[in-house]
Amino acid sequence: MAHTVKHKKSLLTRIRRIKGQANALEGALDSETECGDILQQIAAIRGAVNGLMMEVLDGHLREHLGSEAMSAIQREKDIDQVVSIFRSYLK
Repeated sequence: MAHTVKHKKSLLTRIRRIKGQANALEGALDSETECGDILQQIAAIRGAVNGLMMEVLDGHLREHLGSEAMSAIQREKDIDQVVSIFRSYLK
């Protein structure tokens, strides 16, 4: 069973929180809220997305790359995939 399935409830809770924050940001922009408040909301969203990324990444690394049953070739492919995704994420 994939780690995202095992932690589905927690991940969905995080995603719903991010959706709520994005909706609040949209409302703040629409109502011409002060820039400082907008920046604070953007920072909160970024933190929430980073937390989601770390939770999924942690599970992926532990479940997939930490597996003793994985071949060295498959492990190398998975590491390359994670590095590629992480590089893209950090751009």
